[in-house]
Amino acid sequence: MPQPVSRYHFTADWGGSRMGFAEISGLNIEIEPVLFREGASPEDQMRKLPGLRSYSNIVLKRSILKGDNDFFDWINTKQMNQIQRRDIVISLLNENHEPLVVWRVKNAFPVKYTGPVLAAGANSVAMESLELTHEGLTVVKI
Repeated sequence: MPQPVSRYHFTADWGGSRMGFAEISGLNIEIEPVLFREGASPEDQMRKLPGLRSYSNIVLKRSILKGDNDFFDWINTKQMNQIQRRDIVISLLNENHEPLVVWRVKNAFPVKYTGPVLAAGANSVAMESLELTHEGLTVVKI
């Protein structure tokens, strides 16, 4: 019987200098239902048809390292209605560091940068996050 896959061993090729992330979320695809009913229909209920596909924003979270401004630099490529777009490849890895599942993200760009929560009494690593919107997500199970 196949074993379930752990979720803690992964990489993301996002065009930055560092590939390590503490957390990646938002790998969601939704199809919005379209309600439809013809006036002559004998049924007193709506039919549901598949509508437009939509994708959640993806959030990349990582620890802050001295001199690494890649998140901030990418969001600052925005000028007027232009911004640098990137294709992202996220891979869930097995114990041999080989991909088991690969998510390919098309034309991603940042829409939100979030700096760390600073707390004098905290005993944790300073984290930053970058929220990305995109134009498509495909999933390949290897």
